[in-house]
Amino acid sequence: MREISEITGMIRGSLLAISGVIFSGGEPTMQKEPLLALARAAKKMGLAVGIHTNGVYPDTLQALIDSGLVDHVALDIKARWARYNNLLKGNYVEQVQKSLALCRDAHNNGYLPEFEVVITLFRGYDDEVAAIAQDAGDVDIVLQQGVTGKVKPLSETEMKGIADSLPRPVRIRTREGGEIVYEGDRSRRNARKRQR
Repeated sequence: MREISEITGMIRGSLLAISGVIFSGGEPTMQKEPLLALARAAKKMGLAVGIHTNGVYPDTLQALIDSGLVDHVALDIKARWARYNNLLKGNYVEQVQKSLALCRDAHNNGYLPEFEVVITLFRGYDDEVAAIAQDAGDVDIVLQQGVTGKVKPLSETEMKGIADSLPRPVRIRTREGGEIVYEGDRSRRNARKRQR
């Protein structure tokens, strides 16, 4: 555990090199009041604020959006709904669906500047991508390479093959290639590499 003042001091100490801050996990939205305080402090420093979340705490996301404290939300949808609760060992489908709907609506109505659904792909689960993308609706989709010590990660080429089953452009993130915007054979390397 860290004090809010310690974290804001770390952010302030980095101001010369950054234009924004991203809160990620564990799960940042689990601690609503500290996250709101940190986002508020970052905004007062003139920084953009991003959240990477599993969507289990939609009330925290709603508070961030309502307060104008978030510029970017990356919502990680881990599986199709029928498999979700079993995978996460809890009853989370309704919360994640609520987070998806509120972020999509906020983005469409101009209250959330950037919103993307991230699908972290592990070998053997690529058949879930089309269902997740359909449920996500008309939002940016990111296919992210899942890495675990037990299973060989999907290659960028394999991920492009999975993306070809979707009727829209996607972004693909891998350790080897960073991030690309993929539109079938019209893909182009994105100028920015995902930092890890």
